[in-house]
Parts: sequence; structure tokens; C-alpha cells
Amino acid sequence: MRTPLILLAVAAVAGVTACGHATTPPAAPVRADQPVRVEVGQSSLGPILTDQNGRTLYAFVNDKGGTSSCTGDCIATWPALVSRQPVTAGTGAEKSLLAQTTRTEGTAQATYNNWPLYYYVGDVGPGDVDGQGVDGAWFVVGTDGKLIKTAP
Repeated sequence: MRTPLILLAVAAVAGVTACGHATTPPAAPVRADQPVRVEVGQSSLGPILTDQNGRTLYAFVNDKGGTSSCTGDCIATWPALVSRQPVTAGTGAEKSLLAQTTRTEGTAQATYNNWPLYYYVGDVGPGDVDGQGVDGAWFVVGTDGKLIKTAP
């Protein structure tokens, strides 16, 4: 009777080992009840938009007119930058380009130059740009509010 239990334990250890990020979970995005600030940070792509913790912010080319089209499985991989309070412009960010849009579930998502802003769950720390160019649709946002479409 011990054999199935031992095999289960070996399989569990192998699964954790094969999943390279099991011991290093990504930093959590800003919670909706915390004040949110969009600012400029440095990355391998140059100056880009980040949150107040230095987490990279992305835009989705399928979003139109300041409205998010990322829902369901998409939002699980690309969490929206949401806040219950008005989002503020931090160091280097243009206040005139910063606004919020209401998502279909009723939360307020930050926008910059009419681009709804998102995180990428694959980024594990400040300055990471692992979501850059994913599916040819996700790009970091430059300080001017335009998408940076170069490779890191």
C-alpha cells in the first residue's frame, strides 16, 4: 500500500522541480484598495511605465477607445491595473495622459493615453519585461503613451 503513496510523493516533487517558478512566485500586482501611482521606470527597453513598485505596465493592441477587451482567461494572465481611488501620476508620468475606464465587472482600470494598463504574471520583479511582444499583441507603454514595439 505504500507504493502508490511513494509514487505520488515523487510525482509531486518532480512537478515542483519541473515548474521553474514554483519556489519564486511573481510579485503581486497592486491591490485595488491601495492607492495606485503610474510612474516611469527603467528597463532593457529604456524608460517605460510602471506602478509605484516598479512593476512593468503593458497595453493590449486589441483594446480600442480606452475600453478593455481582456476578460476571462486573458485577465488571469494579464491582470488589470485597477484602483478604487483615482490613479495618480508619479515621477516622469504625464498627468494629462492618465485616466481610468470602467471594466465590465465594474472596477476602475487605469489608462494612459487611452490604453488600459495591465501587468503580466510572468514578470517576477521590477523592470522585468517578459510580456513584451507576447502574441504580437502585448507591449510596454512608453512615457509618451505610445506602445514600444521593439524586442528587449
